[in-house]
Amino acid sequence: MTTLAVISAGLSQPSSTRLLADRLTAATRADLGDVDVQVIELRDLAVDIANNLVTGYPSQALRTAVDTVTGADGVIAVTPIFTASYSGLFKSFFDVIEDTALVGKPVLIAATGGTGRHSLALEHAVRPMFVYLRMIVAPTSVYVATDDWGDTGLAERVSRATGELAALMANRPIVAAPPAVLPFEQQLAALRKTEPASHHGQQQHAHAEAHRGVAGGVQRA
Repeated sequence: MTTLAVISAGLSQPSSTRLLADRLTAATRADLGDVDVQVIELRDLAVDIANNLVTGYPSQALRTAVDTVTGADGVIAVTPIFTASYSGLFKSFFDVIEDTALVGKPVLIAATGGTGRHSLALEHAVRPMFVYLRMIVAPTSVYVATDDWGDTGLAERVSRATGELAALMANRPIVAAPPAVLPFEQQLAALRKTEPASHHGQQQHAHAEAHRGVAGGVQRA
């Protein structure tokens, strides 16, 4: 059976980070069908992660979580954004995993934050970390600010991102969304805007040809 590891780095309980993780999980289930989902709440492993960083020895609970992630067919990783980057807990969890253990594994990245100002943190902080780990990162990332939960566009972003993850997990090519087709009236208006410049260019070309013809006639005379 296909296995999916879902990592939530939310600190509160309940948390918007876990809420987003659950929403992404449900959409991925719908795309994949029969899938075994294991959710890892990093909040419950915070002390174990800190001890492992200091001593080098993981607890049984942390070892199980790491094995779940490294053995999964795909990963959903969701972090809150603090100070324009991922949370320390989120980063520390991946620090205790061997940096070659996740090579080639598909991952969908997502994040939550108080405002939309931190949305680029997914691209300049989170994505580069997973690229360094040589995971296959789904093209679409999902960022949700506090005011986005009622936004109708959120469902579209979630569907696109989870569809990409499902395709990567099933080793299928990702199908890009079809390009938007402009209405005929807009295409015609754009064409008309280019006509004067084109006509002016043709006139200039004709004048130049005529000038060269006259000059050539004078030289021959």
